Parts: sequence; C-alpha cells; structure tokens
Amino acid sequence: MRGVTAMLEREVPATIIPSGDKVVLPEGAELRVMQTLGGNITVQDPYGQLFRIDEKDGAALGEEYAPKEKAAGDPSEFHEEQVWEQLRTVYDPEIPVNIVELGLVYACKAEPMPEGGQRVDIQMTLTAPGCGMGPVLVDDVRTKVSGVPGVKEAHVELVWDPPWDQSRMTDVARLQLGWM
Repeated sequence: MRGVTAMLEREVPATIIPSGDKVVLPEGAELRVMQTLGGNITVQDPYGQLFRIDEKDGAALGEEYAPKEKAAGDPSEFHEEQVWEQLRTVYDPEIPVNIVELGLVYACKAEPMPEGGQRVDIQMTLTAPGCGMGPVLVDDVRTKVSGVPGVKEAHVELVWDPPWDQSRMTDVARLQLGWM
C-alpha cells in the first residue's frame, strides 16, 4: 500500500515525524501512505512532512487501514517468545525494519508475579539520542507487550549505554534496507 494517496474521512490525531510533536490532521487532508508496518501508519502530506497515525485511527484513511481483530489468547499460556513476537511488530516510523531486527532491544526479561501473571522488563534504545519519536516507540512497546496473554505489567526503560550503532542490526535488517 506504499505510495497510495488517501483522503482523511475525519480529523485525526497524529504525531509529527521526527519531532514527536502531536497535531490534529484535518478532515479532507490528502495524504500519501508511506508505510503500514506494525499496524501504525506513516503518511506524508503534499509538502513532504511525515506523520504517524495510530492504528486505532487507521479507518479515517479508509476501511483497508482499519485495525484488524486480534485473537485473545489464554493468559495461563504465557511464553516469552510471544513478547518477542510483539516486539517484532514495533517499527520506527521512518525505517521499514522492526526494532528487534534494528538491534534496539537490549534486554527482555519476564518474571512471574506473586499474585499471578508476568512482569516484563524491557531495556531498549533508539538509533539517535535526540529522536523525538522515542516516547512514541516506548509507548508502542509497552502497549503491545501489555497485550500479550499473561502479562500483568510491562516496564520499558530507554537506555543509552551502550550507544546504538549499525553493527547491532541483524542481517535481516541489512537485507531489508538493501545494505547486503
């Protein structure tokens, strides 16, 4: 769906990329869909400005962008791999590679809680310390991990040590970016 032009059917909250500032895009705005990875939608206005529209507001661009139903899982069937699967659905809105393949996730640890369920602690970084989208990505991680069956708490810590560099990317990421 990349490069398709869509018109907003209603006004919609959005995040300016890369500053992370919040705005409201008006009904009738013509936008070019740049990527729809991980459920969220990156669009570009006629002036070249990029915006991120949350998955929950996708239908404002047309039915094909509406959120898809997700099957509920059994909370007693927790598996840490489910957390990693969800982390692989979080994308930097400017880069068509998920945060796991980019090497942004430094640690992911699940521990049973005394009252039942799991507490998941995640340490992650960003490609650049000044990235305005950092809080947005952290919130995406927290929301998606919290949705894993059996997860009662999800804590996400943004860390800067060690600093991220391209050597942390997987071969999959390099291939997706055309660097191999």
